[in-house]
Order: sequence, then C-alpha cells, then structure tokens
Amino acid sequence: MKKILALMPLLLLGGCVGGSIPALNQSYLLRSDAKVAKFANDDLFKNLPELDGAPIPIAIYSFTDKTGQRKPSQTVSSFSTAVTQGADAYVIKTLADTGDGKWFRPVERVGIDSLIKERQLVRQMREQEQGENATPLPPLMVAGIILEGGIIDYNSAVKTGGNGVRYLGIGPHTQYIEDQVVIHLRLISVQTGEVLTSVTVQKNLLSTSEGLTAFKFFNMATNAFELDTQQTSNEAGNYAIRSAIETGVVELIKRGETKGLWRFKQPQGTQQ
Repeated sequence: MKKILALMPLLLLGGCVGGSIPALNQSYLLRSDAKVAKFANDDLFKNLPELDGAPIPIAIYSFTDKTGQRKPSQTVSSFSTAVTQGADAYVIKTLADTGDGKWFRPVERVGIDSLIKERQLVRQMREQEQGENATPLPPLMVAGIILEGGIIDYNSAVKTGGNGVRYLGIGPHTQYIEDQVVIHLRLISVQTGEVLTSVTVQKNLLSTSEGLTAFKFFNMATNAFELDTQQTSNEAGNYAIRSAIETGVVELIKRGETKGLWRFKQPQGTQQ
C-alpha cells in the first residue's frame, strides 16, 4: 500500500508533462453537437387521444416571466434572470407539435406588430404596381380561444442537503440543491371572455454534486497524498419549463374534453 501511495504523485506529475492529465481531462464529455429540440417528456403525448374534428386555431399573445427572480448566487449580485424570458416559444412549439399538429393551429400574435407592418408594405407595393385594382391580401386567421399565462413563481434552494463518510481519510460525499418553478396556463373564450379552464403546474429542478476525497500521510507522516474528484449535475432550467408547459397543455386538453369544449376521437367500431 505504501509503495502504491508513493508512486501516485510520480504518475500524476508524469502525466502533466507536455499537456494535461488524460485520466483527469474529461472536457470531451461536455462537447455535443447541435440537435433539434423535441418534447421534453415524450411519454406525456404517447397515449394522448386524437381530436375529433379539425385543429383548433389558438392565439398566444405572451407567456412571460412574472416572478422577477434573479439567478441565485452566493458570491455576487446577479442581474441574470432565474428563468427564460422567451418561454412563449416553448408554448407555441408544444401546441404546434401536439398530436403531430392535429390538435391546435397556433396563429402569430407575439410578433403581431411586425406581421401587420409587413402586410402594410405588401399592400402598398401592390397598389403602386397594380393601382386601385390591386389584389387584396387575404384576411388574417382568427382564433376562437386565447391561451394566457406565464411563469408565476420560482423558489431557489427549497431543499438542500448531502452526506459523506470517510475511513482512514478516504471516502465519498454527495450534495444536492432543489429549486422549484411554477407556471400557469388558462384558456379564454374570444367571444365571451370567459376563462374556460386553467391549470397550474410546478416542476422541481435538482442539482447534485458527487465526489471522492482521499487524504493520507505516509513515511512517518513526512509525506502526504491527497485526491479530490467531483462531478456536478444541474438540471437545465429550460428543460424544467418545457416539461411544465407540456404537462400543462396535456392537462388542459383533458380538462377541456371533460367540460365539453372538444371531443376525443373514438376508435373505429366503438359505439358512442
């Protein structure tokens, strides 16, 4: 044992010559190629029934961060927000992809100002080229329901803890921190302004740290060997928000069917 401990510092120093230590250089684990984002939780949509009818036009004007929370930091004051400011993109994508696009038809409202300006430019160009008999643009698609909501709460470090054990100066240790994000979704009737149904979803974010430490004296306490390795895993905030939004959309679909807002398509041969 003493011989092995005596050789370890020499091996580590030898690996440092001419570059980093191959055994400890794990930066390649962090590298990955860009990929198209899919559902955060595919299992939510596997058993979702189909809509009995045409896709439902739906408008999303905004889905913003209403928490005002800043990214938690124990050392400096952070001006970065704890959650994304563009969560409406996740909502639109979830609605557009639900049931392979057979459930909803999202209409553009987040960028409605840009859309109207562009239509005005097209109208002016046609009038200049074709005169008073210029071909008019078709009307914009209107939605029967509006989806409103946002990220309404973010709590950092709702749970913290860890454990560790050492024997003869050698042992593992773990730590964890749990945050929580809450979102709200509601469907509103365009004709009456009535809130048809609503849902609130909370999702926990878990950050963990695992490591191994070793500290040992040898050769009559004249030499020391120390080893410290650690790996930290932080659940991405965008994944938590996407997962919460997808859960909320599926729950709205189920509640809407219960309230008679729409019907699920029955399998062929099933009696109504």
